[in-house]
Amino acid sequence: MRNRNRKRINYSELGRRVQLDGLGRTCQFLEGALDSGSMAPMDFSIQDLAEALIVDSHGQPVGPDWVRQLGPQKSGGMLLMEASSGVSLSAFTNITGQIVYSAMMQGYQQDAFIAQQLVPNIPTRLSGEKIPGITGLYDSVEEVNPGMPFPEMGFGEDYTETPATTKRGFIISVDKETIFFDRTSQVVQRAGQVGEVLGRKKEKLLWDVIAGITNNYKWRGTTYNTYQTSTPWINTASGAELLDWTDLDTAEQLFSNILEPNTDEPIVVEPDTVVIMPKKRHTLRQILGASQLRVTSPTSAITQTIAPNTIQGYSSVESRFAYRRIISSGVAAADAANWWFLGNFKKAFAWMENWPITVVQAPDNHEAEFKQDIVLRWKASERGIAAVMNPRYVVKMYQA
Repeated sequence: MRNRNRKRINYSELGRRVQLDGLGRTCQFLEGALDSGSMAPMDFSIQDLAEALIVDSHGQPVGPDWVRQLGPQKSGGMLLMEASSGVSLSAFTNITGQIVYSAMMQGYQQDAFIAQQLVPNIPTRLSGEKIPGITGLYDSVEEVNPGMPFPEMGFGEDYTETPATTKRGFIISVDKETIFFDRTSQVVQRAGQVGEVLGRKKEKLLWDVIAGITNNYKWRGTTYNTYQTSTPWINTASGAELLDWTDLDTAEQLFSNILEPNTDEPIVVEPDTVVIMPKKRHTLRQILGASQLRVTSPTSAITQTIAPNTIQGYSSVESRFAYRRIISSGVAAADAANWWFLGNFKKAFAWMENWPITVVQAPDNHEAEFKQDIVLRWKASERGIAAVMNPRYVVKMYQA
């Protein structure tokens, strides 16, 4: 069934563009148009694309005949269908693949997937990586007199190990009925759903690590929980529901006592982001947006100190995914609603990525084409894992 709201695409012009500019440049043009929003995956008709783009070995259009032959016509018990060896589907399959990829990425890159914006991607060719560190400089730097040799700086063994990466993916198939009956919306919706499912899974893996549900920080060969209540670092506090500016101050003070492990010097961190659950959306807006702080004197119920709001420079992040992941870990909903985090998340966590979401097209004449009437097939996959890089850059606050 055709989409009546579809934007009008000039398929003849698209076919001429392939002939004049080449398939590669045409796909680049479509990629730009789809990314900018001037075209949308739902604007296209998979049937019209086939009719406009499929040609014979001499470059002559044969698309209408090819589409018509998808509906079996029998005479004397034999299928009257021309051999496809002299028919080129490359323009049709590649351009359709570009549309499918665009729909998939729209499902994958949604504004609700906050953690993917909060945590950086680190490309890696390894499944689990040993990242070397450098022991910090001690405060025993001596003055170097003119003409004297510089002292040798020794480096102690310091490293972080990231967990093994995992692969996720799906196959999207288009059968001949989909093209013959022009069920383009089904293909686009299916591609979007694949992207969304992969995006959701990545989002949940990231929040599990950020919230300390999954603890995979391995430093110098020993695995630690991300959030500690005692040595070697303290970066969590209970009884700390976010109510006003004093609670943010309490979280900030935790950083004052977190030290670099090799130097016993204060860790260099500027917390810049507050992560909250949906319940605290307006509370945090009031704290960050207040123009004044009014503090009542502890010795008088009358005397108040009025000062400008000193809570500045923080961005706020709210996530329903984080809230649901905390509940799924066994925390009561009422308690999970009061969890919040403060820190520099780009330094504390990372997504170790072997490859981003990638789409591979099945070759022509694959087995499923004969057995299942599958004309087009794409495999979408990504491989990566959420990892704790340094938990000393983030603190967790909650009301038990």
